[in-house]
Amino acid sequence: MNSPQSEKCRWHGYDNLQALQDAAVAAILDSAARSIEERGRFLLVLSGGETPREIYQRLRDAPTDWSLWHIYFSDERCMPPSEEELNARMAGEAWLDHVPIPRAQIHEIPNSPRADIAADAYAQTLSSVGVFDLTLLGLGKDGHTASLFARNEWGVEPGSPDTLAVFNAPIRVPQRISLSAARLNRSRQIIFLVSGESKRQAVARWRAGEHIPATAITGESGVDVLVESSLLQPANG
Repeated sequence: MNSPQSEKCRWHGYDNLQALQDAAVAAILDSAARSIEERGRFLLVLSGGETPREIYQRLRDAPTDWSLWHIYFSDERCMPPSEEELNARMAGEAWLDHVPIPRAQIHEIPNSPRADIAADAYAQTLSSVGVFDLTLLGLGKDGHTASLFARNEWGVEPGSPDTLAVFNAPIRVPQRISLSAARLNRSRQIIFLVSGESKRQAVARWRAGEHIPATAITGESGVDVLVESSLLQPANG
C-alpha cells in the first residue's frame, strides 16, 4: 500500500450498498452546490454500469438548479441508439429524462458504427470544456475503468488526446469510445463507485499496487473510492 498510486486513493468502506449509495448521492450534491456557488455551473462526468443506476434514480428529486448542470460521459459502446446497454440510455431512463437539465447541456457520445469517428466527434465537444468538477467512475472485475483496458492504450501522458477509440475491448461490445486517462484526470474531484462480489479481485489488485487501468486515474487531488466494506476484507475460505 505504499505505491505512488495507492497513496493517491482514499478508500471509504460502507457496510452495505444502500449506505454506499447514500454517500454517493450526498457527495454529488455537495460537489454540485460547491461548483455552482464558486463557478456558476456544474460539470459532471457520468459512469455507466449497474452500480450507479440507483444513485442516478435517487438524484431525480434533488433540490438543485438543474439549469446549471452540464453532463458528460466517461465512455460509450458503439451500438444503435435503441440498445439498452448504452450508458447514455441508462442514465437517461434512470435520471436525465426526468429532470429539466437543458438538452444542449447533456453531451452524449455520438452513436456511430465506427469508434474512431465517434471519438473524433466527442473530442470536438470537449475541446472547449475546461476542468470537470466531478467525475464518476466504476471498476470492472478485470480492473478496467471507463473503457480503458489492460492491453490497450490508456492515454496517460499529458499530451494524450481527450478521447480514445477502442476496437478490441475484451468484453462486449468490442468497439467503444473512452475518455483518456489524461482527460479524466482533469477533474477537481473523482469518485469511484465499487460494489458487488465480482469486484473483489480487482479491488485487491488495486490496493496491492498492481498496474491496472484504475491506477492511471489520480485526478488533481487524488481519488475517493466508495466501496462495500466486505470487498476490503480477505475472501472467506
